[in-house]
Amino acid sequence: MMPARRVRVAAPGQVDLETFEPAPPQAGQVLLRALTTLVSPGTERAFFLNLDNTDPSYPLYPGYSFVGEVSACGAGVTGLSVGDRVACSEAHCSHALVEARDCLPAPADLSNEEAAFFNLLAIAMQGTRKARIELGESVAVLGAGLIGILAMRLAQLSGGLPVLGLDLDAGRLDLARKIGVDHTLLCDDSLPAALKTALGSAGADVVIEATGAPQLVSTAFQLAAEKGRVVLLGSARGDADDVNFYRDVHRKGLLVIGGHEITRPSHEDSPGYWTKTREQKLCLELLARGRVEVKPLITHRYSWRDFPEAYAHLANWHKEAMGMVIKWT
Repeated sequence: MMPARRVRVAAPGQVDLETFEPAPPQAGQVLLRALTTLVSPGTERAFFLNLDNTDPSYPLYPGYSFVGEVSACGAGVTGLSVGDRVACSEAHCSHALVEARDCLPAPADLSNEEAAFFNLLAIAMQGTRKARIELGESVAVLGAGLIGILAMRLAQLSGGLPVLGLDLDAGRLDLARKIGVDHTLLCDDSLPAALKTALGSAGADVVIEATGAPQLVSTAFQLAAEKGRVVLLGSARGDADDVNFYRDVHRKGLLVIGGHEITRPSHEDSPGYWTKTREQKLCLELLARGRVEVKPLITHRYSWRDFPEAYAHLANWHKEAMGMVIKWT
């Protein structure tokens, strides 16, 4: 049997595969054998390179989208058995010791690769659920990266009409059209006029900023209609220096919402704020029922042995890199 391996970021820009010995499961725990993990491009790149608003402690063990198989159960575990396939928020590693209550059964008709998107879909959901989109409201999503495209689809499922995808890269907008977004717009000098033409109004009812680029916070405010909502879904990597809050927020009566996943409640749901477990279960169900199609978003597949190559690709910020799947079997 090969030794267990896990991805380690030893220092900014330095990644390797570390050998470790997983402990046997204790009461309430399960030992998982990894099948597939999924790279979260924006967040993992930011922590790998120690960008603004990360401040990680090294060594860092990245990743939080894990699909695996139960290989051993501790005492008192119910509802899970050896051989069951589950999804959980675990790092990139060949074996993981986790609390059984944190594991969600992966639907039988869902592939490992598709199931691995469950957590990124739940993160994208923060942009749509917190916006409280009403049927027929227009939604503009800034950024056609992985999170942005997933947010576009979720906005459609929430009743947004039309849902527009905005990006600087035509290739990413092509991908957004493949998953069925209503309309796409290239972010250039003609954007304000093009948005008005597409919507028939001066702004979108809801704007979801999904890039994390601080300079686009001001753009998000400008694209919103009066009394509209702006959700800051992307984690901004720096300060937004050009925001005029009087002009862009105060006079327009905008509601600005922080969409970070840590704002989810730990135990009890409320309108707009569901627990992590409930949202992740929902995301697995949406994937299993085909309500969200993620196969077109898979752009790269790597063996776990080649993980440093995946991060090198990510560090160079190739725009075609979207769904980066890591295979552990």
